[in-house]
Amino acid sequence: MRTLNLTLPGAVGVVDSAYAWVRLLAGVLISTIGGVGMWSIAVVLPTLQADFGVTRADVSLAYTAVMFGAVIGGPIMGWLSDRFGIAVPVAIGATMLASGLALASQAATMWQFTLAHGLLIGAGTSASFGPVIADTSLWFAKRRGVAVAICSSGSYLAGTTWPLIIQPLAQSVGWRHAYLGIAGFCLCAMLPLLLAMRRRLPHERPARSGAPASPGAAGAGAGNQLQLLLMLAGVACCIAMAMPQVHIVAYCSDLGYGAARGAEMLSLMFGTGIISRLSFGWVADRIGPAPALLVSSSLQAASLLAYLGTSGLTSLYLVTAMFGLVQGGIVPTYALIVREIYPASQAGSRVGLVLSSTLAGMAIGGWMSGAIFDATLSYRAAFLNGFAWNLLNMAIAAWLLFRLPRYRAAMFADATS
Repeated sequence: MRTLNLTLPGAVGVVDSAYAWVRLLAGVLISTIGGVGMWSIAVVLPTLQADFGVTRADVSLAYTAVMFGAVIGGPIMGWLSDRFGIAVPVAIGATMLASGLALASQAATMWQFTLAHGLLIGAGTSASFGPVIADTSLWFAKRRGVAVAICSSGSYLAGTTWPLIIQPLAQSVGWRHAYLGIAGFCLCAMLPLLLAMRRRLPHERPARSGAPASPGAAGAGAGNQLQLLLMLAGVACCIAMAMPQVHIVAYCSDLGYGAARGAEMLSLMFGTGIISRLSFGWVADRIGPAPALLVSSSLQAASLLAYLGTSGLTSLYLVTAMFGLVQGGIVPTYALIVREIYPASQAGSRVGLVLSSTLAGMAIGGWMSGAIFDATLSYRAAFLNGFAWNLLNMAIAAWLLFRLPRYRAAMFADATS
């Protein structure tokens, strides 16, 4: 089947090269360090609730602010990456992230803490997520699925390592000093890594076959429809995903196991999630991103239901590991679908929009689960709510499985007409 020109025409010799892999390593490290903004609240959630004297939903709102900051920042950072290269948005993002963490550490009220997370930490974190994944997709062709999976694992590495760092650090010196120290580390570590990512691929030129780099009006219509579907799928899957990711520490505390056990489970979830991302990247390279999306989404739905019958410590560890092993394949497939359909020159903004929608889902899901807990004093209804949203994601994935070839054909036909 013919497809749009997906690789920048002057990129022969550098795509899939040794430099591309070095660049990928730098991207993973940036995503891992920059991802602290997404997971710090989940670790100190019970402490924040007691410190500020607020409800579980109020603290969850700070997490929601982070995600909505990333939702707004993602497309902007993606546009900056398309226009100036990845180094510019990441430098801006690292500065915003460090500033936000430092200001949050000095917050006297919950609204100040939430504002720092929404305006600075969320927007800063967004630069190390979607734009870095989109940039990685430009530097690989043959092994794009695996490369994107490796790069997107940076957020899971963040979820694996940061809870194990933040929890004992906050317990030892307090969450405020922990935030301040992490702010300095992020700035000092992220900026030097940009030295490996300064190089840019040649600007895209029209394909030699005569097809323009971008589709015309009809193809753009089909492309925009697909964009909206992918964004809705991203919201749905991550509302479901947010329940265990955001609330597992609080859930363990409520069951009497303590925040330390919850932090361990959060790390286990993301550690096994790395395996999931790499495995599904390999699967996507062989069966395609749409089938891989449907399989991963279905398995995530099953693992959410497994939490409902689980309350013992050992069984919670097992179910959490299972959840991690299946959830990781969902988000990278969105970036792969974008790169399969759209021109390379649109990668940053298109992937930024889709991955920002996943962060919107995390934001909504994190707050929603907290609100459901406050209303019911139990997480059972919150797990069922996540399962319902997961069913919507599965329905969209099934639709894409059959309709994606038509979207591709519409884009290509219009581009060559």
